[in-house]
This record gives sequence, structure tokens and C-alpha cells, in this order.
Amino acid sequence: MKALANEIINGRRLRRGDDLQALLAADPDELCAGADAIRQAFFQNRVGLCTIVNGRSGRCGEDCKFCAQSAHHTANCEVYELLDGQTVLADCKKREEAGVHRYSIVTAGRTVQGEELDKLVGIYRLLHENCRIGLCASHGLLTAEAFGRLREAGVTRYHCNIETSRRYFPFICTTHTFDDKLREIALAKEAGLEICSGGIVGMGETWEDRIDMALCLSELSVCSIPLNALIPLPGTPLGDRPRLTEEEILRTVALFRYLNPEAEIRMAAGRSYFPDGGRRLFRAGLNAILTGDMLTTVGNNTAQDKEMLASLGFRF
Repeated sequence: MKALANEIINGRRLRRGDDLQALLAADPDELCAGADAIRQAFFQNRVGLCTIVNGRSGRCGEDCKFCAQSAHHTANCEVYELLDGQTVLADCKKREEAGVHRYSIVTAGRTVQGEELDKLVGIYRLLHENCRIGLCASHGLLTAEAFGRLREAGVTRYHCNIETSRRYFPFICTTHTFDDKLREIALAKEAGLEICSGGIVGMGETWEDRIDMALCLSELSVCSIPLNALIPLPGTPLGDRPRLTEEEILRTVALFRYLNPEAEIRMAAGRSYFPDGGRRLFRAGLNAILTGDMLTTVGNNTAQDKEMLASLGFRF
């Protein structure tokens, strides 16, 4: 693993067709040590902090089996329409003052259009004019025109998870397709936006599916990869799935680092599975986190996160 890590640091990139079984068979400590070396080579001790706000909640018409906000499921979930601009601005300023680097509005539903899109663009413009924090957006399947309007309003990065491998995607969602996701990523890129895209592990997929997802993200050249360990929620079709172990999550983070050495690997849901906030993850290739309030699961305290990261030698 050390030799492979050095090859990656010196320019080698793992591709489809390469024998990647070593990533699954390697001693976990050696695997994580190599991933940590790759992380240090490309990012030193810089760490990225981002926060999301649930801008519109519930009654989503998509049937993603992991999501409490889907109208197809019976999970408990707050339901409200798009937040007003001043509410979002106050939250954004609070996160900026806490030292968060990027801020995103996330909306439940397939898309945003019409008057709601107009309102959303206005909110992003308000944030851009009053805050210096980087602005991201996550609004489902948008048109090329909508992406252009978001870019003009100050958004620089678009979030669109591919969720899992192409093979396993139909087992997770049937109301849109894997190709719909790829089309959105292409449109966002054409509008000049950076791409944040990752997925969820622990939904019943195989290790080969996880590798395939990591390879796909490498081929898409995304700059940020949010990884979520499934938190099984009552009332969703995946509510009875067993929780992943710490070792499974660590191996997943490490293999994503080997396959995406120059991307931010960002832990979102799942750090709560680690009793210490996930310190071991930052020695397995991780270099970014989602901090603060999350969508439908309990989030993390930014001040505590920064204290933990500083104790590990990371800088902001």
C-alpha cells in the first residue's frame, strides 16, 4: 500500500481495468496509512468545512429509498416551503462567523422552477452580496438556463450525488435515472460550476459497487466527494438495514482517496458512528467534512469539530 500510494503521489492514476482487489484485501492500517500519505501530498493539512441548510423540506415526489423526505415513505419529516431570504441570510452569516468555508441551500423535490426558482436566485444573490463564504447549491434536476442563473447569482459549485454505482442505482431510485444525474453534472459544468458529487454506502451494495462509484467520480473529475454512511431511518425502505462498522467506513474512505487523490473527500452522514467524532477518518484520507445541521439526521457542532481537527494538526 505504501508503494502504491507513492506511485499515485508521483502521478499514477488507477483506472477501470486495473486490478483493484488490493484495496479490498489490504491490511486496514496499511491501507489507511497509504491514503493518509496521499492526502498529505495533495492537501497538506488543509481541511474543508461546509454547511447546508434545508431550504425546502418534505413531500418530495422522488422515491429514493434512503430518504425521509420522500412522499413515498412514512418517515417522520418536517414539511415546509422555501425559506425566506432573510432567514437564510442570518443562518449563512452565523456559519461564516463560525469559520465554515462553503454554504449550500438544499431543496427537497425533483427540481426548482418558475417563481420558486426566481426566489431562490434572489436568495443566492442576497448571500453573495452580504457574505464572503463560498456558495453551493443542491436543487435536483435543473435546466441549463437555471444553472446559468445560479452562476450569475454567485453560486460557484453544484451538488448532485450519483448515490451509488450505475448497476445498483435502479435498486435505490426509480423516479429518475443514473443518466439523469450524469446529464445534470454535465449541464452544471457547462455553466461554469464546480461539481460536488458523492453518494451513500451501506444500502446493500457490494464493495465492487463502491469501487465503481469511486471510479465514476474520478472520470467525472469532481472536486468534492461527500460520502455518507447510511443512517437507517424508520419509515424508509432501508430502515432495517444494519449499520456499517467503523472498519467498513474507514476502508471506504481510504479506497476513495486512492481512486480520487486530488478531490476533497468529505464525510457527511455517518461520523456519528464513531464515538469520538471520527478522528480515525482523518488518518484514512479524509480532508473535508459537512458540519453543523444536516438534512434529516443530527448534525455536528462546528466549534467541537474545529477543536478536534486542530488537535489533529489540521488548519483552516
